Amino acid sequence: MKVAFTTQDMQGVDAHFGWAKNIAIHEISADGHRFVEAIQFDGDLKEDGNEDKLAAKIDAIRDCAIVYVAAIGGSAAARVVAAKIHPVKVAEGTPIPELLDRLEQVLKGTPPPWLRKALEKGKEKSFDFDQEEETDHA
Repeated sequence: MKVAFTTQDMQGVDAHFGWAKNIAIHEISADGHRFVEAIQFDGDLKEDGNEDKLAAKIDAIRDCAIVYVAAIGGSAAARVVAAKIHPVKVAEGTPIPELLDRLEQVLKGTPPPWLRKALEKGKEKSFDFDQEEETDHA
């Protein structure tokens, strides 16, 4: 599963979603994690009401299941959730490696329901019609 982190310094989650200069993307499983890419953003990122900056960021993390943020506005949070990405707010400056290690440990155990749902992102959903129970609506 891919996880995104809003960051200014590439070391910790130290950025508001809309104002982040960088988004670091990592691949994670119960067996480990690896850095995938860093996406950089330019321009006046602190301009409130600039919905264009949100669209570019959401597109950049579209295949991520989770985005860790120091802060996120209501409009941005709604758009992130609509893209089936789970925003997680953490204390500003929380080191990215610490969050990855913590998440990896959770994945080794029994993840909470929201995380199990996030793990399904990108997987093919299948339904076996032969196993569906028939009911009589007479």
